[in-house]
Amino acid sequence: QVQLVESGGGSVQQGGSLRLSCVASKLTYRMTWFRQAPGKEREGVASIFTGISDGDDSIYYGDSVKGRFTISRDNAKNGVYLQMNNLQIEDTATYYCAAILRGGGAWDTPSVYNYWGQGTQVTVSS
Repeated sequence: QVQLVESGGGSVQQGGSLRLSCVASKLTYRMTWFRQAPGKEREGVASIFTGISDGDDSIYYGDSVKGRFTISRDNAKNGVYLQMNNLQIEDTATYYCAAILRGGGAWDTPSVYNYWGQGTQVTVSS
């Protein structure tokens, strides 16, 4: 089992920044941030390889956040961070951290992930 603890959500004005954190209770293979707005499907935001390197050190971003969001990791803490800059109203959602312990599956498919955080709310206002 893996526990994921998220922090860092909040309210910000359009154009502002927030940084989300997710700390896992053990080493994982890949950790990904998803988000879900009311009435919408869960969307892959950013993903990063977090395991012992086997050649897959890839990072992925959803098209809507490329150039604005940056995902990073701290191996010593089993932590993953999402720096969100130039936030827009459409970024408003509940953000979830997810993890898998082995590879396989598309990075942005929620059903691929076995472990999920509790979610943290991000609200962007005009």
